[in-house]
Amino acid sequence: MLILAWACLFGLLTLVFGDLLEQQANPNQQPVSIMRGEQIEIRLEQNRQGHYVVSGSINGKPAVFLVDTGATSVSIPAHLADEFNLPRGRSGMASTANGRVKITLTEIATLTLGGITLQNVAANINPGMQGEQILLGMSALKQLEFTQRGETLILRTL
Repeated sequence: MLILAWACLFGLLTLVFGDLLEQQANPNQQPVSIMRGEQIEIRLEQNRQGHYVVSGSINGKPAVFLVDTGATSVSIPAHLADEFNLPRGRSGMASTANGRVKITLTEIATLTLGGITLQNVAANINPGMQGEQILLGMSALKQLEFTQRGETLILRTL
């Protein structure tokens, strides 16, 4: 009985601290949309590492994005491409922080962040990326107005 109690306590602590760690890694799991006239706006908080991470979707499937203004286009780890039903186009080479890598060009039919929906976003499938996050590069961000104020990044439709 004592072992069962300890196991339950350990399971509960794992659940609570797992959620706390996830919230610290991605404080924007449910971005709130604000209407400003004709524009839709979301405000993102920095995570503990100073990055902007936000939950959204690609083609209706949940995704986690890391905002990267230094990336030319949205970049998706190759192991996630099938999950998002991404068509594969021609191959190319890309210069990344980890060197040159062979990528496959693709297009995202629908990319959503809170109440903001972008259509037909140029992207690439990158076999060099191992994580679960998608780099939200300039092919998506150029369709938005973005401003950083302190530790907040404001994304607004044009």
